[in-house]
Amino acid sequence: MAKYLLKRLFHGLLSVIVVVMLIMIMIYSLLDRNLIFAQDSVYSHQQNNQKVAYRYQKWEEYGYLDYVTYSDYLNTLTANGEIDEETRSAAVGFGRTPDKDSDIVKEYVEKFTNYYQSQGYTINRLDAVLMGGKKYANGGQQQLFAYKDIPLTHRLWNYFAGIFSIDNIHEIENDVGKRGISLTLYDPAYGGNKFSPAIIGNGTRHKYLFYCDSTFPFIHQNILTIRLGTSYTVNTGVDVFTTMTKTQGSYVASPVTYPTGLVEDSADDLHSATYLADSLHTSLLYEERYTDDYTIVDTVKGGYSKMGYSFLIGIIAVILAYSIGVPLGIAMARKKDKLIDKIGTLYIIFIIAVPSLAYIFLFKAMGGRLGLPTTFDMDTTNKLVYVLPIVSLALPQIANLMKWLRRYMIDQMNADYVKFARAGGLSENEIFTKHILKNAAIPIIHGIPLSILGCLTGAIITERVYVVPGAGNLLTEAINKYDNGVIVGVSLFYAILSVVSIILGDILMSMVDPRISFSNKGR
Repeated sequence: MAKYLLKRLFHGLLSVIVVVMLIMIMIYSLLDRNLIFAQDSVYSHQQNNQKVAYRYQKWEEYGYLDYVTYSDYLNTLTANGEIDEETRSAAVGFGRTPDKDSDIVKEYVEKFTNYYQSQGYTINRLDAVLMGGKKYANGGQQQLFAYKDIPLTHRLWNYFAGIFSIDNIHEIENDVGKRGISLTLYDPAYGGNKFSPAIIGNGTRHKYLFYCDSTFPFIHQNILTIRLGTSYTVNTGVDVFTTMTKTQGSYVASPVTYPTGLVEDSADDLHSATYLADSLHTSLLYEERYTDDYTIVDTVKGGYSKMGYSFLIGIIAVILAYSIGVPLGIAMARKKDKLIDKIGTLYIIFIIAVPSLAYIFLFKAMGGRLGLPTTFDMDTTNKLVYVLPIVSLALPQIANLMKWLRRYMIDQMNADYVKFARAGGLSENEIFTKHILKNAAIPIIHGIPLSILGCLTGAIITERVYVVPGAGNLLTEAINKYDNGVIVGVSLFYAILSVVSIILGDILMSMVDPRISFSNKGR
């Protein structure tokens, strides 16, 4: 079993890497990179050289290429101590055209050109665009920069190498005093008067590396951070994993004890505090509350995360589907061609024949006539808002389970071993429970992990129709907005869930059916 699982896991990881590689090839090589500007209002207002420079800046942000300006090059030389500030100031102002450059500018422009060309970069110098020969046209300032497309192998390596980030006491480069990690049994976030273990760091990016609270799963950590990719447009500057797991809804205020001892009702979550250099004295608000530069905090909100809403609705729909679909499928098989079988078959045909969008709107209209909420509201306490999305997700799953279980059971009923069992004197109930149902359930059992884990991805159509703030709409929104980081991150997440669900399905099958073995013994 262990050998099989390791082999399956290895092949699964290879599959995940291949999926991400193919997604990156499609995004960065096959699609027109100018599409990212389709909804960029800033780009549409740029003109001349400024528009060209902006285009390359955005391509760098979206991960298409590496982009370095001439001034960036000089700043790097200054920071490394290779030139002083006076030299940098003299060399930075290159002319409107190359023949207008001073001697020192020509020297460093040549160094810039030679260095980046040797690294495989393309040098692009744009002469000034003038009006009347003297005045700059709008956006016509001269530009000098180097750029190079990022190779696929380099992009893949950087992406997978950056998925996991481990916080440590050397994460912050600034002077933060004595670096270290301390354990406390009385969390300062609760005023130091409540028994609650916590690990606090100094020099780490997060102040709280480990803590406990009353929110599921009750024990939390900030030591290991998962990064699936930064969003450019869907949730600008925020990682995909954070977007899917961060709570939503209205702020929830409660008494908060700040590090200075100030107590006030606030939605600030002190356990999320991260470091921002020199932030303490930039605001009187910070000085009243904090004693160091760990001043950036998230807020507590009353709703679930995108993944939380999708999973909650999805898992209830799965439980409902199996609770109804399995008994009905069994009944249809046992009463083949009887009334219950004909009614069940009619329902299955309806679900298959009618487009999902059509019957979802049909259920929405029917639910509205019955007084059920047809639009999801995160801030409401009315649990009836979950009814229609759950029903819309469960009904097609019920039909699917009924169809396949009926088919598998009828196939088993006609098998030779059933005839031998009857000839051996076994009753119909014994044959059914010990043989037919057990064998017919094996393919259904294999799909259980996929059904459960699939709830994390959400349902695109259902969530859009009922305005559920779940994860289902994230990928389509990213595709519409050409948000490359989100597309890659969500695709990776889907691929990992698929691999895990297949492995778990195989394990479940081996537990149910003793004929299935993952060892090589006896072969």
